[in-house]
Amino acid sequence: MKKVNLNKKYWEKRYNNDKANWNAGTITPPLKFYIDQLRNKKIDILVLGTGHGHELHYLFQQGFKNITGIDFTNQAALQTAKEVSDFPLDKIVLGDFFEHVGEYDLILEQTFFCSLPRGKRREYAEKIHGLLKKGGKLAGVLFDCEFDGEEPPYGGNKEEYEKLFSASMTIKVLETAYNSIKPRSGRELFVIIEK
Repeated sequence: MKKVNLNKKYWEKRYNNDKANWNAGTITPPLKFYIDQLRNKKIDILVLGTGHGHELHYLFQQGFKNITGIDFTNQAALQTAKEVSDFPLDKIVLGDFFEHVGEYDLILEQTFFCSLPRGKRREYAEKIHGLLKKGGKLAGVLFDCEFDGEEPPYGGNKEEYEKLFSASMTIKVLETAYNSIKPRSGRELFVIIEK
C-alpha cells in the first residue's frame, strides 16, 4: 500500500485538480439544522478543515461573529472572499489543526475527521478535548462506512467512535443522520460530544 503524505502540498493539489469530491456545494442539512438551533450568537466556534467555507459562510450569515476556520490550504480564504465579500478573512487560520491553540464552546466537524489516517485519530480526539472549554461540544457528522482506496476520505464506524471519544468526553448523540444529502444517506452519523 502506497503511503500518502497528507501535507499542505497534497491538499492544495487536490483542490487545484478539482478533486474536492467531498464538497457538497453548500452547508449540509445536518449541520445547518444544528446551527439553526443555536441561540447564543456569542459562542466561540471552530470550523475544522474549512475547505470551501460553506459552514463559515452560513455561521456568518446567521450572525455568529466569534467564528474561526482552520485549514491547511488558502482555498478556504479565497473561496470565502469570493462569495462573502464582508467576511473577516482574519477569522481563517492557515495551518495545522494539531498545532492550533485556542478555546472553543463549539467545534464543528464536517469531513475533516475522514481526511485523517487512522493513526492520527486518537491524537484528533485528544486535540479536540484540549481545544474545548469545559462543557464545550464537538458536533457534526462522521462517516459510518468504509471506503476503498489509499487516499481520503477514510471511513469509520459507530463502535470505533464510541471507544475513541468516550475515553475523555461524554457522547450525547451518536446516531444515523436522518437528513444527510442523498450521496451520503445512511452513511453518516450525527454526533454531539461534550467535554
